[in-house]
Amino acid sequence: MSEKLFSKDFTLVVIGQIISLFGNAAIRFALPLYLLNLTGSSALYGTVLACAFLPSILLSPIGGILADRINKRNIMVILDFLTAAIILGFSLLMGKIDLVPLLTATLMLLYGIAGAYQPSVQASIPALVSQEHFMAANSIINTISSFSSLIGPVLGGILYSAYGIEAILWVCMACFALSAVMEIFIAIPFQKQALKGGILHTAKADFAESMRFIRRGKPVIGKALSAICGINLFLSSMITVAMPYFITEILGFEASLANRLYGFAEGALAAGGLAGGIGAGLFAKRLEIRKSGGLAIACALCVFPISAALLLSPSPILNYAVLTLCCFAIMVFSTILTVQMMSFIQTETPQNLIGKVISVIFTIAMCAQPLGNALYGVLFEVCEGYEYSVVLLSGAASLIPAIATKNIFRKYLPS
Repeated sequence: MSEKLFSKDFTLVVIGQIISLFGNAAIRFALPLYLLNLTGSSALYGTVLACAFLPSILLSPIGGILADRINKRNIMVILDFLTAAIILGFSLLMGKIDLVPLLTATLMLLYGIAGAYQPSVQASIPALVSQEHFMAANSIINTISSFSSLIGPVLGGILYSAYGIEAILWVCMACFALSAVMEIFIAIPFQKQALKGGILHTAKADFAESMRFIRRGKPVIGKALSAICGINLFLSSMITVAMPYFITEILGFEASLANRLYGFAEGALAAGGLAGGIGAGLFAKRLEIRKSGGLAIACALCVFPISAALLLSPSPILNYAVLTLCCFAIMVFSTILTVQMMSFIQTETPQNLIGKVISVIFTIAMCAQPLGNALYGVLFEVCEGYEYSVVLLSGAASLIPAIATKNIFRKYLPS
């Protein structure tokens, strides 16, 4: 473990993340948009995204178990090469078989790999930097994710409008391959753990051990996660479905312009994450985890102006601006909350459990997302012409778990 933040190995992790996450942001932007453009169905769009999230939920715990038992560098290298191969397979099969099942299967594989990949990245931080740098390191990783998500959709929207889906596929394929090659040169300290019987028995025991820690060792983590699941169900899922559907199908923009505007809107989301990540790093010493529940409430309150604009304004560009600005603000608040939570978890969790605990947290937090995606896809179609009412419901429902989050932190982490 290095006493300085930017050691050679952490720097390589950072550079590899920049390249890999750029490719990830671009491909996850382009493929669902390609489907939405061809079908125009928010229900199909939401259902496909719901299906795509399921492997991520299932594979994240496995990724956490592997992160504690296999060299984290090897996991990152293999999964980046595998992602490049999947994109190559999609590009070769596109146009030869039915698009909907092909795209659904591809997204399921990509989301599943991402779910297995992230615990290795997060679990590598305590192995590469000292505890005093945890908040700064997490802020950097989140900032990179947001910056890549900012550049990915913007450039993806431009490439998609100008050259079609094929150009994005080849660019993303190159990104994952290059990232894998760079990660080969990372040295992450690794101590092999003994198996607890067979592979399945070991996996079951590891999962049970991490759940015991979350529920009993640090109950504040488990209770906060339950509330965050509610926020994901009512708020995150709504934004995931509403943003592309509103911009490309509801607001009335010409198709080519709508795709570019959607790319810029996704870029604004990422810019919010970037601002939140930088803010978390700059003010790391002033941020208290016990006060972070207020950030969840701020996220929920940002939804109401979107509903008001849709109800009161006939201007597509004004509605677009309000939607984009509110989503930017939501990302600022949610990113600061995420950095605080991740740093708290890394500080409080023993080294031999950290990969498993982080993966379980990712899994639980994501559980509500597929249900929410499918739910809002159907609601927006059923409530056609009254989309503002669905957004209003989202904001009101999100306030309940947000307030619960604030109360949980104050109860279990007194000053």
